[in-house]
Amino acid sequence: MQLVNHGVPDGVIEGALSGIADFFEQTSVEEKSKYKKGDPKARILWDARSHSGENREHLKLLARPTFHCPPNPPSFREALGEYERRVHEVSLGLGRAMSLILGQEESYIENAFNLESGFNVAAMNRYPPNFQSKGTMGLAEHTDPGFIISLVQNMDGGLQILTHQGQWINVHIPPNTILIQLGDQLELLTNGKYKSHIHRVLVDTYKVERISIGILHGPSIDEFVAPGPEFINGNHPLAYRGITYSNALEANDRYEIEVQSCIDQLRILPI
Repeated sequence: MQLVNHGVPDGVIEGALSGIADFFEQTSVEEKSKYKKGDPKARILWDARSHSGENREHLKLLARPTFHCPPNPPSFREALGEYERRVHEVSLGLGRAMSLILGQEESYIENAFNLESGFNVAAMNRYPPNFQSKGTMGLAEHTDPGFIISLVQNMDGGLQILTHQGQWINVHIPPNTILIQLGDQLELLTNGKYKSHIHRVLVDTYKVERISIGILHGPSIDEFVAPGPEFINGNHPLAYRGITYSNALEANDRYEIEVQSCIDQLRILPI
């Protein structure tokens, strides 16, 4: 879904996008390399290598419950922190709305995930223009952990979502619009009533650099998430195993803030 009139000022979105662009452009490789993988409990990770044919530079950091950010450029930390605070409030509002749509109390999702103490990760990417890329793929197809993922970017194009019919469709995101995608833990909680979105990013479709900021709004790191009994019945048997959010994040990568999906490993195959 795309959100307009979301209450996050245009200047806050633009400031965050400008801040991460400055980090990618102005920070030396030597400084960035301090955030390469080492400590599994690291709260800031940077990389610019291609993985699985991907073409991107990315920075991931823990944004909540405590905010971690590189100190330079100084304006980046303030701009990203303000954006995360604003979009966190948006996520809480969406949780209340989705709870009512599901026929539950307004606080159902917020309580199930303990969102006030949620483990939120900011994932920021810089994709090269097509003439500089080493292939067509910016980010391989995947789903994301969490309740929802909010995404803003500095230009339209590149993102594709897989439909239920198996077709890839281009996602157009107007300026200062927030794209909301559903995460794995929402699929888990609702026993598959809501599905996390399979998506990818192509870099052969645009001629200039693209910057994006995704916030993965997650449950509390120690929260055990399992299908709610409200979504299990004779027509909809239990379809997933429960798991703590920390174990879910560490299932395929020992770095929690890499936020790798493990939803396929939690599915219960029919007998």
